[in-house]
Amino acid sequence: MSLYLRYVLILFKSQMQYRTSFWLLTIGQFFIPFSMFAALYLLFERFGQIQGWSFAEVALCFGVIHMSFAVSECFARGFDAFSSLVAGGDFDRLLVRPRSTFLQVLGSKFEFTRFGRLFQSVVVLAVAINGLELEWTVPKAALLVLMIASGTFIFTGIFMLAATLCFWTIQGLEVVNVFTDGGREMAQYPLNIYSKWVTRFFTFVIPFGCVNYLPLLYLLGKAEGAGWTYMLLPLAGFLFLLPCLFVWQVGVRHYRSTGS
Repeated sequence: MSLYLRYVLILFKSQMQYRTSFWLLTIGQFFIPFSMFAALYLLFERFGQIQGWSFAEVALCFGVIHMSFAVSECFARGFDAFSSLVAGGDFDRLLVRPRSTFLQVLGSKFEFTRFGRLFQSVVVLAVAINGLELEWTVPKAALLVLMIASGTFIFTGIFMLAATLCFWTIQGLEVVNVFTDGGREMAQYPLNIYSKWVTRFFTFVIPFGCVNYLPLLYLLGKAEGAGWTYMLLPLAGFLFLLPCLFVWQVGVRHYRSTGS
């Protein structure tokens, strides 16, 4: 963790060398998801509800998933930009250092301008909570934090899988955005509005449903069955990272350098 924090500090100082650019990019990152939220608001302004879900309920779902994505984009950006390390042969230098490649790639790049997107998600979350008549308890508050953390781990895992492909493809594949950007766009709504195969895939394969939809039912008092089971569901996001780490290690063992 000491090394990781050093990475964070060094890259933060480097980005603050151009403060005007930093703040303009941060403001831009605030307004990009804001336009999506505006579209969500206009949708409910026209139709009132979507399959029994109110605007405030969907806004809560929206805020959770966008906050998870913003945190992952900020602190796991090294995996998203990993193809440049492979194509330029810079990954070879990481292999000879006495630290894990996972930690070094994770600390190779941070996008602090994503705090603009994160702040916008906090605003949406506050609007959603204010619009819902919920009786908040310590377990429910803890569950909300777990949902956000679990979503962060899922997006980080997907970034890792995309980075692992670069060991064979050299360049990153745009098709992976189906699960990153596409997963974010899909998971900002409750999963029961989609076809059953989509709901099952994003619950049992990529467990976005365990991050927002199923725990959301418990938070909103729509859940059936024991409440403690819904409290455990976000753990699927943490477990999702384990096979991603295994696949990453397989990719590292098959790396054959650039030949330079």
